[in-house]
Amino acid sequence: MRLAYSLALPGTVAEMSRDGIKNKLGWAGLLLCGAMAAHAGDGPDCARALTLALHDHGLLYSAETSTGIDKDIADELARRSGCRLHVSLMARARIWQLIESGGLDFSLSGIGSPERDKFAAFAWYFSNKYYLLARRDAQLQRIEDFERNPALKLGVIRAFRYSESANRLVDRLAEQQRVIQSSGLSALFAALGSGQIQAMIIEPFDYPTLDSARIREFSQILEFGDKPIPHGLIMSRASLSESEQGKWRALVESMLRDGTVQRIFEKYFKPDLARAMVSF
Repeated sequence: MRLAYSLALPGTVAEMSRDGIKNKLGWAGLLLCGAMAAHAGDGPDCARALTLALHDHGLLYSAETSTGIDKDIADELARRSGCRLHVSLMARARIWQLIESGGLDFSLSGIGSPERDKFAAFAWYFSNKYYLLARRDAQLQRIEDFERNPALKLGVIRAFRYSESANRLVDRLAEQQRVIQSSGLSALFAALGSGQIQAMIIEPFDYPTLDSARIREFSQILEFGDKPIPHGLIMSRASLSESEQGKWRALVESMLRDGTVQRIFEKYFKPDLARAMVSF
């Protein structure tokens, strides 16, 4: 199914264009406890400073502006828990490696998989769909047409997983050596514009870049048709006990119940889209 560009694009958002990944955030350090710190014994264990990593990806977080949904969620987690959070910026592939080893306690906006579920636990707080952004000169009517043409290449961010149909496409094309991996979103948009790749997988957090006359001119959006995929707080099973995971999960659920998550999403999306993403 082909979608028009009338998807609920945000209004005024700073364009995120920095290439590469920095090791640490300029604003990173300690996020100290606030007025809503959890009562001792009820909330998470704050005896040690905990670590949380963000990744540079559209509206989730921009290293250039030091703003985004994930940063707002991290700030609120620190405020409610009363814990000290060391926050850093990493490539997504590195985040998953450290979550598995226990070298990192948390990350945000993660999705599960059978492999990841072995070493990571999740606290869900939103869901979204994935789409294929393709060059018009690839002459696609359906997503299936992309797989049938051996000359077409797909760009993905290293260590990203998507919805069921999107993952299936990525895996099949990878077997044919038709997948180009990148460390970040801006590099993929550049590769799409130059014709190095003919398509990439996008989600709502990438919409600001789509609101560009040049990209609109040469591209189209095709829908995978999968159900929305839950995303959430990523918790390392190696560094956090099941009891602690439950406390952080309860904290995230309280943010959903009182509307905090929806208010954060409404800073970046129109209310109807924000409501749809946090209601599941």
